[in-house]
Amino acid sequence: MSNVNTAELHPFVQECANAMTDNQLQRLVFSKYRGDNKELKRIALRPVELKGQRLVSCLYEYHTNHITKNVAPDEVISLCQQWLESEFSNAHLITDEWEIQLSISKKGKVLQNKYRNKNSAKVGAVSEANLETPHNRAKKRFVEQTRPYLKELGITDASGEIIPAMSRKWKQINKFIEVLSRAIDNTGLAKRSEVHIADFGSGKAYLTFAVHDYFMDKLQVPTQVTGVELRQGLVDLCNKTAQKLDLTGIKFEQGDVQHFKAQGINIMIALHACDIATDYALHMGIRTGAEIIMCSPCCHKQIRPQMKSPQTLAPLLQHGIHMGQEAEMVTDGLRALLLEAHGYDTQVFEFISLEHTSKNKMILAQKRKQPRDNTAILQQIADIKAFYGIEEQCLESLLAQ
Repeated sequence: MSNVNTAELHPFVQECANAMTDNQLQRLVFSKYRGDNKELKRIALRPVELKGQRLVSCLYEYHTNHITKNVAPDEVISLCQQWLESEFSNAHLITDEWEIQLSISKKGKVLQNKYRNKNSAKVGAVSEANLETPHNRAKKRFVEQTRPYLKELGITDASGEIIPAMSRKWKQINKFIEVLSRAIDNTGLAKRSEVHIADFGSGKAYLTFAVHDYFMDKLQVPTQVTGVELRQGLVDLCNKTAQKLDLTGIKFEQGDVQHFKAQGINIMIALHACDIATDYALHMGIRTGAEIIMCSPCCHKQIRPQMKSPQTLAPLLQHGIHMGQEAEMVTDGLRALLLEAHGYDTQVFEFISLEHTSKNKMILAQKRKQPRDNTAILQQIADIKAFYGIEEQCLESLLAQ
C-alpha cells in the first residue's frame, strides 16, 4: 500500500476526539489489518466507566484469543492516528448522532462517508462521497444470517440461506435476541467491561451461541458464557462446535440447575426448565444477583395437587384442562411476585407464537436500580396462597433458606 497522507486522516481522527470529549462515543472499530502482526484481525473500542472514571475499552481481536485494554480517552486519540497511518485500512465510528466510515485504498487515498446514526432521533444524511437516507439503508437486524455459528448449527446452508426445516428455530433465535437486547439496554450491561452468562439446559445450544455472538460481535463486550446441560453427548458436541469455530469465552459443562454452583452471573437463562427446575433457576439468578433472568417454564406439577377450588370457581375448575391452565397461571404469577419482592421488575409474556412451540411463556426479570418496600407484595403472595389453599411453593421455600 502506498503511503497515507496523514493530513487526510485528520478530520476522522478529530471526529473520534470530539466523540470522546463530548461523551458521544458508542463504538469505534478498526478493521482490515495491514500491519506486521498477522494474528491481529481488528480492534473494537467502546466507552466504559470503572470506579467513577471514564475510559475506553479496546478489544484486540486475534485469530486465537481476545485481549482487552482500558485506556484513557486522550491516549486513544494518538492510537487512532497511529493505527490508521500504518495498521488498518478501515475504520467505523458510531456516535449518538453520526456514523462515519473511513477507508484507505491501496494507493493510500482516504475516503470518508458520514451519515446520521440510524437510531438517532434526527432525520437526514450527509456524506462526503454519497448520500444515504433511512429509506435506503438496510433494516436493523438483531441476528445476521451470515454469522458462522448459524451454518455450523445447521440453521443456514453454505450460501447463508435459512434451511426451510429450521425456519421456526431461526424465528425463535431472532425473537430471543430481540427480547434480550431490550433488557440489556434497560440494565446497562452493554457498558460493562465483561459479562458472565449461564444457560441452564442449553441442549443443542442454538440460543447459547446466539447470545455469545450478540455480545462479542454486535456489542463488542468481552463475555464468558457457560452452557450447562445434563446430557454429556450434547456437552461434548457443543464444545467441539465452539472449538471448530475458534470461539473464545464460551464453554459447556455437564450438570443441572439444582446442583450447579454459580457465582457472579449477570444473565441467567433457563428455557423449558421442567416443573420446580424453574424455581431452582430463578433462585440461582436471585442468589447470584443476576441483572437479567430469563426463564421459560413448563410442566407445572407442584402447585396443581395443592390447589383447592374456591366455591365460586368450582364449576369452572371441575374440568381438567381449566384446572391445568389455572395452576399454570397461579404458579408463574407467584414466581413473578416473588421476583418482584426480591428486587426485580418482572414481565410474563408470550415468547413466541403457538404455531412455533406449545411452550411459549417467558418470565423476564430485570434487577431494579433502586430498592423498594416489598411488604405489599409479600401480602399479595400470602393472600393468593390462602385463596387457593396452597401450602408450599418451591421458589418461596428456597428463598426462605
